[in-house]
Amino acid sequence: MGDGLPKIEVFPDYFEASTSTGDCFEKNNSNNSHPRTEYSLRSRGHFWSRKLIRATAMLNFFGGQGLHWGSGTSDKVELTTAEVKSLQSEIADLEEREAHLRAQLEHLDEVLRSARLSGYLFIRSRWTALPGEPPIIDSDVDDWLPRFVVLHGLCIFFYLLSTDLSPQDSTLLSDIVEVGPLPSFVQEDEQTRYSFYILTCHGLKYECASLSEIQVDSWLKALRTACELGNDDTEAVKGTSKS
Repeated sequence: MGDGLPKIEVFPDYFEASTSTGDCFEKNNSNNSHPRTEYSLRSRGHFWSRKLIRATAMLNFFGGQGLHWGSGTSDKVELTTAEVKSLQSEIADLEEREAHLRAQLEHLDEVLRSARLSGYLFIRSRWTALPGEPPIIDSDVDDWLPRFVVLHGLCIFFYLLSTDLSPQDSTLLSDIVEVGPLPSFVQEDEQTRYSFYILTCHGLKYECASLSEIQVDSWLKALRTACELGNDDTEAVKGTSKS
């Protein structure tokens, strides 16, 4: 251990004002009895101006060229004509998108309020083969697709999504000649699906399925009532098959 305490080196503070100015400022503060003359106020102004200028210089140095302090004027962003047109186009696209979404919500609200029955079902189509013709599609093909089905007015509408404004397909109730249950089946997800069919006078057969047996029963009852087909005493087949 050395003799005595280690020496402390004092570095000058480059952010402090000059000695003469600092002494003048300290004297003015220490002696409250002296009146504030114009000279003392001016000295204070010069003192803080130099402090601000030095601080501004450091901020500009570390902050990059994008910062401008002490200029007294706010920076303005100037856009080219192409940029203005691009922004206007984006705003127009957003307004159009908003109008489309509003129309979708209004359509869905109208459907839910006025439809006899609506909901998502798994649908696949089959055509009745003419005598001597082979089946157009193999019955074992797994082509079930989810569709939003709406029973409204004199038609059945098939939408891809519930928010779509236009249906993908539709069928008149007057063209429906038969509605009945189909055997339930189990798919690869090991969930049982209950199904029924809708047959038209044109030979088009819609096969519909749902995970809910109650939903299938509701559709059968609603379709028979709407098409005036009467109640069918034949119960849904309870057996299962792979599809």
